[in-house]
Amino acid sequence: MNTKLTCISPIDGSIFAQRDIISREDAVAVATRAKAAQADWAARPLRERTDLVMAGVAAVGAMNDEILIELAQMMGRPVRYGGEFGGFNERAGHMAEIAESALADIIVSEDEDFKRYIRRIPHGVVLVVAPWNYPYMTAINTVAPALISGNTVVLKHATQTLIVGERMAQAFYSAGVPRDVFQNVFMDHDTTGALIADRAFDFVNFTGSVGGGQAMETAAAGTFVGVGTELGGKDPGYVMDDADVDAAVETLIDGAMFNAGQCCCGIERIYVHESHFDTFVAKAVAIVSGYKLGNPLAPETTIGPMANVRFAKEVRDQIAEAVEAGATPHIARFAEDDGGAYLTPQILTDVTHDMRVMQDESFGPVVGIMKVSTDEEAITLMNDSEFGLTASLWSADLARAERIGNQLETGTVFMNRADYLDPCLCWTGCKNTGRGGGLSAIGYHNLTRPKSYHLKKNTG
Repeated sequence: MNTKLTCISPIDGSIFAQRDIISREDAVAVATRAKAAQADWAARPLRERTDLVMAGVAAVGAMNDEILIELAQMMGRPVRYGGEFGGFNERAGHMAEIAESALADIIVSEDEDFKRYIRRIPHGVVLVVAPWNYPYMTAINTVAPALISGNTVVLKHATQTLIVGERMAQAFYSAGVPRDVFQNVFMDHDTTGALIADRAFDFVNFTGSVGGGQAMETAAAGTFVGVGTELGGKDPGYVMDDADVDAAVETLIDGAMFNAGQCCCGIERIYVHESHFDTFVAKAVAIVSGYKLGNPLAPETTIGPMANVRFAKEVRDQIAEAVEAGATPHIARFAEDDGGAYLTPQILTDVTHDMRVMQDESFGPVVGIMKVSTDEEAITLMNDSEFGLTASLWSADLARAERIGNQLETGTVFMNRADYLDPCLCWTGCKNTGRGGGLSAIGYHNLTRPKSYHLKKNTG
């Protein structure tokens, strides 16, 4: 039985960090302490909880120089991009700003006889299972509003970004958040599932693979514990005949390749109107050909290794299968491509929806580009996916984009932008992307339950 979690650095295949897996008994004790601490935490004034959380966020920011290097070592993102604190702070800050209004009582009526209202009540103990690809930003999406709304939080982070939870806990404790209110744990899958099944947690938020989300829902089956899931995507872009092609290609290709393509809302397939197709492809190839693949600690590197050799193998397999089936690759193999984690970014044309690269989540630096003639054709192709996270529409016509967006099976519709999580909006999806919703006022609603008050002022 494996008793340790091991983070292998994609830079050179060395062990970056190891942590002992806690026993089931110790995990139960963590959840028990969290449950015992929750009532006192929820009883604190909302402003006090909010201020403590934001002080913890600021403490993470103070560590950013170290965190930046650690992220490169753990999951390969180049240091030139500055880490995640900007988005981390933006998301937490917005949730802090809207907390009072989002959690305010819904007043139904009050007169001389009755007072009626609905209050938002914290679930209790929230388990946050966070992914490695944006380890700080994805975690704070739930951690901040969960704590602010009066829940206690147990954070289980991905093995690939093993020390992120420790960093967050260290920062939050230094800011004055009680230790039993926010706990980081190193649990294996079996222990996690057993605790969920035993109702050790009152809500579970999971970001990761479809298989992982199914395991969470299976563990919670029959417990009536809520499970929020965000399970990735196969996000499309559509460039219409009236689009600004230069802006579209710059944004969509960046959305496909940034972070070595390891973004749940990254662009994985692009449909271009036939009038722009050749120009779009030529510009896309020029952009990607100019990337510098290399060690993410080097300032000149623009695209680093994928986080794990097995992730890169899946992308290579999808590309090879597509090429064998007739797809055309446009990027010659980079000299730095080592057949392992360091992978040449690739653009494919002559692709079809019979190919895995246009159906399965790639989660790597590859994008297929198809020519379309009409909006109807593009809509059909964009909806031909088991996933539904975001879609990016490129047009000068707002009404046209809204009309098309209304027909798309997706959680977010972008116009003339892509690959951005706006904390003012609900982050959600459909189909195999999962269900639930983070950030915005709806994020608070998902982390609390409604409790109705029907109060008669006298018995006469």
